[in-house]
Order: sequence, then C-alpha cells, then structure tokens
Amino acid sequence: MPTAIAVTSPDLVLAPPDRVTPPAHVLGPPERQSLDDALSQMYFLLEQHGHVLVVHSHAAPQEHVRRLQTLRAVLESDRIALISSALPPLGVALLVRQLRQLSACDVGPGVLGAAAKLLTYYIHAGALLNSVTRLDAVPVSLKAHARSWVPGSQFAVLAHPTPELVMLGPDGARLTGPDFPTHLTVAQGQFVSEWPRTLARQWSVQAVQQAELPAESARWWGTGRLTEFAAGIADTAVLARLVASVHRFPCPWCGLELIGDRCAFCAAPVLPAEHSSPSGTAAMRGAGPSGRSR
Repeated sequence: MPTAIAVTSPDLVLAPPDRVTPPAHVLGPPERQSLDDALSQMYFLLEQHGHVLVVHSHAAPQEHVRRLQTLRAVLESDRIALISSALPPLGVALLVRQLRQLSACDVGPGVLGAAAKLLTYYIHAGALLNSVTRLDAVPVSLKAHARSWVPGSQFAVLAHPTPELVMLGPDGARLTGPDFPTHLTVAQGQFVSEWPRTLARQWSVQAVQQAELPAESARWWGTGRLTEFAAGIADTAVLARLVASVHRFPCPWCGLELIGDRCAFCAAPVLPAEHSSPSGTAAMRGAGPSGRSR
C-alpha cells in the first residue's frame, strides 16, 4: 500500500487528476472527533499503509495541531510525519494532491516526506483581494494600505514563491508566473471576479480547475472577500522525474531513504558529508520540473 496522505480539513482534498491517484484521509478536529476515535483512525492508517504523512497549513487551528502532536506522542511512532506548510491554504491543497500523485509511483515514505519541500518550490500561489489591511503574510506598502479604504479597490497578490502585490487598475495587472507548464486551480470566495481568466492567459496555463475555497483561507489572507489561486505541475510523470533527479541517501537515524536536508519522520538532519554532496540539498533546490538542473 502507498504511504497514507492525511489532511486536517476536507477542503484541502482536491479532485484527483486520474483514477490511480489515492485519496487523502481527513483527520477531524478535536471538537468533532474524540481522542479515542482519532487514535483508532491513525492506528488503522499505520496498519494499512505503514507510514502516514500529515500535511497542514500554518493557518490550521492550534488545537488541531496539538491534537496531531498528541496522536504521534501517544502512539510513540516515528512512522507519522507532521508537515506544516507556509503556503496559502489552496497552495497546501495543491501540494497535497501532488504528494498523493507521487504516492502511487512507488516512492518511499522518506522520499515522499522530503518531496513536500521540493514541490513547494514550484507552486505559485496567491489571491485577488479587496483589502490588504489585515494581510500579514506578504509585505504591504503604506500606499496599498491607504488604497484598501477606497471602495472598489482590488489587489492581486502573489504569496509564493516570491511575494508580489499589485493594485488592479484599468490596464490590469501582471504577476510573475511560472516558466514551466502548469495547471491553475481557482477557488472563489465572497469576492467573485473574472480576473483569474486574465491570469490564466498571462501565465499560459494548460488548464484551469475550480475548487472550494478552504475554510482556513480567510484567516491566512486576513479577509473572507477573496478569490484564491494556485498553479503547479499537474503531470504525474513530470513530478516523478523531478523527485527522481535528486540524490538519495539513507536517514542516519531511522534508515529511510531520503532527499533533502532532514527526515520528515524522525527529524534527523542530514550528515555533514551528505550536505557536501553536489547532488544533495543544492540539487534539490535547483532541479527543474523537466528533471534537469536549472
């Protein structure tokens, strides 16, 4: 069985691109699921899949994050990895789908857990907002803050990979997009706009999908009046080649095969000798989606 991918909310589970991509498992919040039920669910996933990779947003409620930490501690298992992502919530959902795709490609749990960092590098995530007065995740100028008080103002914001904020005007706006093929996922909140179609043309995306706005998006962006978007690699074969292009080595503590600089399951860092490998961490940052170094 492939490594289980789990999330903290059903709206972080995007529709799969094909019939072979495994589903994600939703771990209910403390107010909806007792600790005994949560332990039983996690124990079942471990028995069925061997390892469980839990991905959640930085915006996830702290009570839910503490519940995840409790589950791992009570089960005393280093086969549970907790990955907290700084991406906006829709970007987290896109990352989760990519990990689900990879889990069906005979990718080991250690490589899959470390791949979350690698795949994040290639996700472009942002939102269209009507106000940036409560936006903390992206630098906001005084001029933009002032414009937030003007009725009808609109802001196009790119949170990742490089923060950008532009005010929409008669001539539109342009955000720096990916230089490789992507699909764009759009989630409409209380602020409905046709501008994402313009963004899709500017970024030359291959396809556009609609999704439900994650419940955590309003907290992350500081407003519920938004349209969130995220672009990323959709081709499973390209994702697999990207991960395969990175040097692998055994974890010095738990022995899982790894890429990157730290094991997602036992948190052991890479040995200094592995850091010095030219095809180690540096290659992980620079590998291109075509499977070639950039």
